[in-house]
Order: sequence, then C-alpha cells, then structure tokens
Amino acid sequence: QVIKMPPSWVYAFGFTTLPCVGGAIAGLITRNEISHWYATLKKPSWCPSNEIFGPVWTGLYIGMGYGSYLVWQDLGGFNKSALVPLGLYGTQLILNWLWTPIFFGQHKIGAALIEIICLYGTAAATTVSWYSINKTAFYLMLPYMSWLTLASVLNYVIWRDNRDKQE
Repeated sequence: QVIKMPPSWVYAFGFTTLPCVGGAIAGLITRNEISHWYATLKKPSWCPSNEIFGPVWTGLYIGMGYGSYLVWQDLGGFNKSALVPLGLYGTQLILNWLWTPIFFGQHKIGAALIEIICLYGTAAATTVSWYSINKTAFYLMLPYMSWLTLASVLNYVIWRDNRDKQE
C-alpha cells in the first residue's frame, strides 16, 4: 500500500502559520501588560506605537515561516542536510517566542535583553545559512533581522532607562 503525501500547499501552510501560533500565544501575554506595566516604562521617542507591533510581527512571522518552508522543500525535507539551517531556525523561533514571557510576563527587562541578544545571533546565523540554499528565503529573513535590530536596541534603552523598575 502506498502512502499518499499531502499536497505541497499543506506543508507551505503549516510552515507559514507555525510562527504565528507562538506569536498569538505571546500576544495574549502582551495584551494585558501593554496598558499596565509597559505603560509605566520610560521609552524613547522613536519607540513604535503599540498598535504597530501586532501587524508587523504577523508579517514577519509569515515571511520567516514561508522562508523555512522554501528551505525545507529545497533540502528535500527533514534530513541530515537540513539539520543546521532548520535547526538554527527552530532554535531562533523558540527564542523568539520566549522573549515575550520574559519581558512582558516576568517584567525581567535585563534578562530579556540577554535573551534577545541570543535570539539575534541565532536569527543571523539562520539567515546566513539560508543564503546558499534559497535566496528568496534569505531575503524573507532580512525584514525580520531589521526589526530584531530595532527591538534589541529598544530593549536595551528600556533596560537602561528603567533601572528603578528592574526585576
């Protein structure tokens, strides 16, 4: 008996929506803290408005998710050659999801800064590893890297300027 594989769009949909699932869960944590704890923090004038974060993250998650699908497809699925590029991707995705509970859930601004630095390095390694596999996937990671740069600097400035509200 031959096992029929799902059509490729099923895989594309799964890979593309996976990051959004973790993002949605993180959004539940964030939603309650925006108007309470986060509102009390000193933030720089260039901090994006609260309304922008949800749509931006959704777009970034969709882009990176589809990029992971392209890499998975080009490497022929989960196999030895996919270990590093998809392993890095999975690691950075988990680190991405963990930042919100640390920053917003536990109010640990300094710990979140350390965590986002680890996330940034892993996301950069993911991006670099995808370059030789699929250029579109690589380019889909560039907006994410730009936003992570902003988020990392913002995390640092909030940490620096809110020492009186530290852990």
